[in-house]
Amino acid sequence: MDADRDSTADQVSTPAVEAARAAGIEHTVTRHGRVSSLEEAAAARGIEPRDLIKTLVVRRAEDDHVFVLVPGDRKFSWAKVRALLGTNRISMPDAEAAKSVTGYERGTITPFGSATALPVIADSHLVGRTISLGGGGHGVGLTVNGDDVIRIFDATVADISDEETRKNP
Repeated sequence: MDADRDSTADQVSTPAVEAARAAGIEHTVTRHGRVSSLEEAAAARGIEPRDLIKTLVVRRAEDDHVFVLVPGDRKFSWAKVRALLGTNRISMPDAEAAKSVTGYERGTITPFGSATALPVIADSHLVGRTISLGGGGHGVGLTVNGDDVIRIFDATVADISDEETRKNP
């Protein structure tokens, strides 16, 4: 994976892309149109849904948030995250509060270039894999090594997800 391998990468500038460049890690910037599902985003980036990482902002307390990174084919486990954080109560901020904390709209949130440096909790399924995160703009993705993300953000790695169970129509 070459840094900025995509031919349109030079045209893409978001705080997330600039932060990945500044970190000096190998990354690929992908630009595609708006998508309506995780599966559609994964297909647009040419990856499997399990390699598309959902970045969630979780509120531990007033003005106390963390990023939680979960593979696209898994679901965030409230119970596991509460246990890891040693608290009985966590919540998701509304879209406006999440944007205020991160500088990003929902669907574009990433720890790269966040307006506020937050602790990062990475699901153990990110270890040793190439992953794609939001790139800080709609239709922008950052494909990076999961181990680089864990190292750069000094992430806590833990089992914080469960298998996604989908009902067939």
